[in-house]
Amino acid sequence: MHTVSVDAMIEDLRTLVEVESPSRDLDALAASAKTVAAVIESRLGGHAVLVGSEAGPHVHWSGGGEPRVLILGHHDTVFPLGTLARRPFKVEDGHATGPGVFDMLGGLVQAIHGLAALEDRSGVEILVTADEEVGSRSSRALIEERALACGAVLVFEGAADGGGLKTGRKGCGTFQVSVAGRASHAGLEPAAGVNALIEAAHQVLDIAALGRPEIGTTVTPTVAAAGTLDNVVPAEATVVVDVRVETAEEKERIEAAFAALAPHLDGAEITVEGAVGRPPMPESASAELFAVAERLVPGIVGKAVGGGSDGNFTAAMGVPTLDGLGAVGGGAHADHEYLVVDAMAGRANLVAGLVKAIRNK
Repeated sequence: MHTVSVDAMIEDLRTLVEVESPSRDLDALAASAKTVAAVIESRLGGHAVLVGSEAGPHVHWSGGGEPRVLILGHHDTVFPLGTLARRPFKVEDGHATGPGVFDMLGGLVQAIHGLAALEDRSGVEILVTADEEVGSRSSRALIEERALACGAVLVFEGAADGGGLKTGRKGCGTFQVSVAGRASHAGLEPAAGVNALIEAAHQVLDIAALGRPEIGTTVTPTVAAAGTLDNVVPAEATVVVDVRVETAEEKERIEAAFAALAPHLDGAEITVEGAVGRPPMPESASAELFAVAERLVPGIVGKAVGGGSDGNFTAAMGVPTLDGLGAVGGGAHADHEYLVVDAMAGRANLVAGLVKAIRNK
C-alpha cells in the first residue's frame, strides 16, 4: 500500500473548493463535476463518467471487476456563488477553511487518496452526486441502484463530533402547509374575510404538537409567510416544517397526521405538500462495517445523529452502510466551517483498510 500525502490532499482540496458548486446552479455544478472527475482520474486512473440529470451532473467511476463497495458523496454545497471571494480557501493553524471543506469536499479528497494508496482498486465504485443538499431527487434511483449492485456503502459526509463515525441517522423531511382564506378590508369589514394568518397560527400549534422528542421525533415549524398589506385581511399563508424521525413507524404516523390536518376557520382551506423523504438509517445497518472500523482504529466511536444523508437511502434498502467517514472538523453550512488537517491521513488510511476488509470477506 502506498503512503498517502497530506500535501497532495491539500492541493486537491484547494482545487475542488475553488470551483464553487451551489446546489441548483447548473453551470456551476457542471464545472464542479468536471473538476471532481479530473481529480479522480488524475489520482486513480480510468475514466470518470458524468451522468447528466436535471439537477446537474453526477460523477461515477469504477475500478473494474465485480462491484463490492460504493464510495458515496456529493459535490454540491449550500454556499452561493461569491462566497469564495469573501472566504477563500486557506490553511492556517492546522485547519483548512473555505466553502465546502467539511461538507463534504474534504471527505471526497480523503476517499480518493485512500483508494489511491491501494495497488488494487477493483470492486470499488465512486458516486459523487450533484443534489444531496436539496433532497437527492435526481440521484436517488442511481444511488440505490449502485448500492444494491455493490452490497456495501461508505459515505464520506463529515465526521461526528470528535472524529466519530455516524452509525445511525434520523429520517428527515420537509412539509409545506398552504392556507387559502379570503381577503377583505381590515378596517371596514374584517369579518367578511377569512384570515389565513389566524388559520396558519392554529395549524402551527397543531403541527408542533405532533412531535415526540422522547422517542426522537421532532416536528419544527421553521418558516412562515402571510399577508400583503397592513390593512388587508390576509388571503394566503404558508408554513414550512422540518421533521426528523428515528423509526419507520414514526415516519408513517407523521405523514398520516399531516395528511389529516383540517382547517379551524369556516371558509379556510389547507393544502399539504411534502413527506419524510429520507427514511431513517437504523444503527443495525452500520453494525457490521463499524465493527471493521473498530478493528482498524481501536477506540474510534460511533454515534447516531439527527441529520440525514444519502446513506439513509442505502441503509433503508438493507445495504450495510457506514457514514461520517469524511473530514474531521465542523461548522457545516456555516462561515466557520473547517477541516482538521492532521486527521486527513488517518481518515484516508481508514478508507483503504475498510475497502480491503470488505473485498476480503
